[in-house]
Amino acid sequence: MSELAKRAAFAVVAIPVVIACIWYGAAPLAILISVASAIAAHEFYKLAIAAGNTPLVVHGVSLSALIPLFMYARVLGFWVPSVSVLMLVVLELLTVSLWFRGSSRKPLEAVSITLFGALYTGGMMSFTFALRYHPYVIGAAAGTALVMLPFILTWVTDIGGYTFGRMIGGRKLMPSISPGKTVAGAVGGFVLAVVGVVLYEQFVLRPAAQLGMLLQGAILFGVVVSVSGQIGDLVESMLKRQAGVKDSSHLIPGHGGMLDRIDSLLFTLPVSYVLLSWLLIPVPR
Repeated sequence: MSELAKRAAFAVVAIPVVIACIWYGAAPLAILISVASAIAAHEFYKLAIAAGNTPLVVHGVSLSALIPLFMYARVLGFWVPSVSVLMLVVLELLTVSLWFRGSSRKPLEAVSITLFGALYTGGMMSFTFALRYHPYVIGAAAGTALVMLPFILTWVTDIGGYTFGRMIGGRKLMPSISPGKTVAGAVGGFVLAVVGVVLYEQFVLRPAAQLGMLLQGAILFGVVVSVSGQIGDLVESMLKRQAGVKDSSHLIPGHGGMLDRIDSLLFTLPVSYVLLSWLLIPVPR
């Protein structure tokens, strides 16, 4: 089976599952995000180990999986995490590092990379919940429409980058990090994303969620989210370069690892949440 066929087969199965979990929200969405975050965190720590570091893998993967569940608990009103919880996590990691790393096995790097990896994966993916249960959202259709906006813009940017990059070619964007990406592809990606967000706002967001943006706000949103997604992709490429690997893993046929699939979303989800908190306006039916 060709790489393109593998990608298509995976998408046919995965996309409906993801959309169904987003629509239903609650526990299915929490479990989906938790599992994806844990897998991505494990792949991140493998990259860190390949680069010569010694993260506390079990602790980091567990923390990454727990963060989305904490967000679910917050949505249910059971518990609201505070800064003190993060401080306790740091103290726990330092204590574990004291016993199992000592001064000779880079304890400072172990704690820093472990905490960063959990926040980079589980922390950023948890913004899916923040969008699904945004204060303006009423109902499953509205929540799904809002969450799918950064997902779709991320995919549109990837498609635009690949298409325009192949058609036009030209100057490389960052050849030392990602030799295949071009300036033309980057520009094409965010141009297509701007068109995409204007159409999505008009024909999906307004009728499904009774939410909208001013035209200039939609254009700003498309540009910033598209650029942030491309930065997210380049950041993961940078990490893989340091580790000396092509993919974060071979988990997903034709796609590489989980981290390879969500690298852009780790940037676009939190950026989208912040921007939409400023730009969204309720619209009448």
